[in-house]
Amino acid sequence: MAGGYISNETIDAVLNTTDIITTVGEYTKLERRGGNDWWGCCPFHGEKTASFHVDGDKRFYHCFGCHKGGNVISFIMEMEKLSYADAIESLAKKSGIPVKYQNGYNPEQNRSKIDETEKFIELYERTASMFHYFLMETPQGQKALEYVTKRGLTKETIEKFKLGYAPADRKWLFKFLRGKNFSAEFLGKSGLFSQKYPEYSFFSDRLMFPIFNRRGQVVAFGGRVIPPADESQRKYLNSGDLPQFKKRETLFGFSFAKNAIREKKSIIFCEGNMDVIAYHQCGLDYAVATLGTALTEDHIKMISGFVAGGTVYLSFDSDGAGQEATWKAIKLCREHDLTVKIIRLKGGKDPAEIMLNFGAENLTAQVKNAILDSVYLIFRLGEKYPMDTPEGKAKAALEFFQYVDALQSDIQKESCLEQLCQAFNLKPEAVKRDFNNRSQARERAYIRQNNNQTEQGTQIKLDAELRGLIAVTADLNQYEVLRSKLTEQDFTNPAARRLYRVLEECFAENVFTIRDILNRCDDENLVQFITGSISSGVYQSEKVSVIVADTVNYIKRNKLDAQRNKLLQRIKEYTVVTQEDQNQLNALLAEKFELDKQVQSLGKK
Repeated sequence: MAGGYISNETIDAVLNTTDIITTVGEYTKLERRGGNDWWGCCPFHGEKTASFHVDGDKRFYHCFGCHKGGNVISFIMEMEKLSYADAIESLAKKSGIPVKYQNGYNPEQNRSKIDETEKFIELYERTASMFHYFLMETPQGQKALEYVTKRGLTKETIEKFKLGYAPADRKWLFKFLRGKNFSAEFLGKSGLFSQKYPEYSFFSDRLMFPIFNRRGQVVAFGGRVIPPADESQRKYLNSGDLPQFKKRETLFGFSFAKNAIREKKSIIFCEGNMDVIAYHQCGLDYAVATLGTALTEDHIKMISGFVAGGTVYLSFDSDGAGQEATWKAIKLCREHDLTVKIIRLKGGKDPAEIMLNFGAENLTAQVKNAILDSVYLIFRLGEKYPMDTPEGKAKAALEFFQYVDALQSDIQKESCLEQLCQAFNLKPEAVKRDFNNRSQARERAYIRQNNNQTEQGTQIKLDAELRGLIAVTADLNQYEVLRSKLTEQDFTNPAARRLYRVLEECFAENVFTIRDILNRCDDENLVQFITGSISSGVYQSEKVSVIVADTVNYIKRNKLDAQRNKLLQRIKEYTVVTQEDQNQLNALLAEKFELDKQVQSLGKK
């Protein structure tokens, strides 16, 4: 759906109604720093020091780290990977705003991706409710209910996570949904049924875990076989990627955990759904799990704004696969400057077993006693390699260097190298020499890469023209002063000319707020430049009138200087032969005199 089909009335309503502080606060923790200025860690890139600014009055955001900026629509586009139109429709629906279209456009004639996504969500919500009913109310679900009860889950927990049971009859679900007027074609695309046998349910005779998006809507399922089970069956099945669900971007339990993660600035990454549920039942409600994938960059971006300056806890199995997953997760988190601790569970094979055997207090204590990742890795390397041989020590050091490489602080690197020396009785000089030799090539490559990258915003040239227009964008009361003295043609800076055009359009249409201006500006670099400049605090209201006056004088003087230089060139090249020639030269000299007076009246640049 093209963004142009949505009426300006709807766009204005979305911008006026949606609270940008509340919206951004769903993705990163914000703290007030006087007035309606809010700061937090950027949800677009990992950081520990808050450089992400949200202006609640002007309703825009800007990150001084990655330079992204804009209004609430561009924020949702970036975070949810939506088109402009889909972002508006999503925000409108959340605020109960009816979406109106222009030029006679009828959305029914061209269903957008977001419409199909909503239909899939409706389907999965309904299916989850049926599975939950089967678990709680039918004889078929008794075996699954007994299993979760024996594992220590309370009725409240089962209800909270909407656990369910998929019937053993693989044709039941298809018949049920067809009876609810879902077409066979739509069901075939839903991911709920076999591709080879379209009427056969993908999940059957399994304990069902609904997977929720961050808004608490069911978008997919995970299914577990119920013991005792046929060993030929896969223990766990997860939905594949769907229009409403991407494994790499989704975390099980996140919708339940996000508030606690924000408040505690901590998160527990688990290996399975039951682990998450057990942690939550024990009051450790900041636990989540990946869904059949390793921890990804998308997962880290999803949570980094909430836990910056806090702690990431890893609670994976102690077997070989679990240790490998822990190692990869440590490196990924450290590359994003996140502190990592490892939970080494004792007294049970998983959190649910510990909760059942020893109670919530025991599991809580084990989380509190989690060890730093550097300590965990040194201990693990000591078990993995023979420390009584030079070869074993060298291999352990080389593997530990990969961890040190991922650290973002030189102090941290030095401290961890000292830990390595003490643990394995190594000479610091030799360890540092080996580490430096190994990392020099990496550092040179990193410098070359960064030198070759073009920083965002460098395409925009900040001169007096653009400075004046950004100033009136910061204080729109001054725009009438500026437009009474200058037109679009007076500006030579392309970025300034584009911004003047947007200001003039908004002014003429009487939708004259900074959020409207940012929304009309289709140059992303210019938007980021505007939000960054205003967020810097340079354009205080009491200074804007002076900046506007200086800008008008600067542009007028430049224009007069250009005219004067052309005139001087003509005078210089003029040849007097007749009296008529002399008269024309005198006219040129008089014109120069008038230009000189006008330039002088403007004062110095």
